Amino acid sequence: MDVKGVQGSITFDGEWITITKKEIGKTAREFRLRAKDVSGTRLKPATRLFHGYVQFVLPGSSPAEESRSLVTGGRPPQSDPHSLSIPHRSNDAAAKLIAAIEQALP
Repeated sequence: MDVKGVQGSITFDGEWITITKKEIGKTAREFRLRAKDVSGTRLKPATRLFHGYVQFVLPGSSPAEESRSLVTGGRPPQSDPHSLSIPHRSNDAAAKLIAAIEQALP
């Protein structure tokens, strides 16, 4: 499963979640998480005006806080390795991804 995000993507192969982020002017960074290591997920659907996000929560850590500025529109910071902003057109794919990952959780 693939979800195209804002400056990145998320893929899930049934066991591993791979988040790839490409910041402007930098090389792409890849973060891999085992689905069994994830304790929770968060999905904020995007609207036509603001991007949403997909976020994964790991045991013993709290989720990154949402920024409240007009530029970020209530999303975690770009530096958070366990989240990715998504555009409105990716809402359905993100919901399917989250459902598949939640089925793989222990």
